[in-house]
Amino acid sequence: MSFRKVVRQSKFRHVFGQPVKNDQCYEDIRVSRVTWDSTFCAVNPKFLAVIVEASGGGAFLVLPLSKTGRIDKAYPTVCGHTGPVLDIDWCPHNDEVIASGSEDCTVMVWQIPENGLTSPLTEPVVVLEGHTKRVGIITWHPTARNVLLSAGCDNVVLIWNVGTAEELYRLDSLHPDLIYNVSWNHSGSLFCSACKDKSVRIIDPRRGTLVAEREKAHEGARPMRAIFLADGKVFTTGFSRMSERQLALWDPGSLLLQKASSSSKPPGPSPLCFCIVTSRAP
Repeated sequence: MSFRKVVRQSKFRHVFGQPVKNDQCYEDIRVSRVTWDSTFCAVNPKFLAVIVEASGGGAFLVLPLSKTGRIDKAYPTVCGHTGPVLDIDWCPHNDEVIASGSEDCTVMVWQIPENGLTSPLTEPVVVLEGHTKRVGIITWHPTARNVLLSAGCDNVVLIWNVGTAEELYRLDSLHPDLIYNVSWNHSGSLFCSACKDKSVRIIDPRRGTLVAEREKAHEGARPMRAIFLADGKVFTTGFSRMSERQLALWDPGSLLLQKASSSSKPPGPSPLCFCIVTSRAP
């Protein structure tokens, strides 16, 4: 009788990563240490932006993608906020426009020179004021030009017309606690949000109504995230009561669970984060 060892097959079994060479990395960047759960960076086809440490206010670097290697400490920054910058997002319709949210309760929109910064940029194109507490979430509308969403620690979501600096919609009664993140769907007709009350919500911003809500999407106390996928489903990450990392896929119509996965690996020092790599046509 012959015995054959059963081995779990995986298409990634013989895949190995190759470290990038130092001259193709960005080195000596003093990434912000502010207490906020954010990626602290944003990229588009032309520039990389990174929120950095700054004294007397908030600042972020804007680097051409080709400018790799060691970054001079005197490299010019975008530095118009009076408080630390918490989030940044590039405009999907103009590769030289970026928005930033800050602890100073304002949202600022900046025009970056075509070839990058040669001196500090202190004057924004537009300043948006409407939040009463720090602004930690910034995201542009995926299809409509000059439409920007901001969410603050005042539990308010504001949607702006950047061209006129006016509020289009104010959603101040849909989130009873701190908003962890916001994500538009592919067309921009809806957005989903994850909240500290452990609920995931799908919201129609034009009507100001809840389309669907899932309470206790993840029962752990640590922060969770929710994003819309290209097919319209909602993908979330979070933790169980036993601090197990969890991934879940939800039907957007009713937020009924479609698929879930968990890991018993103990969480690290920071909350679970994820990034989605996307591309867009030129």
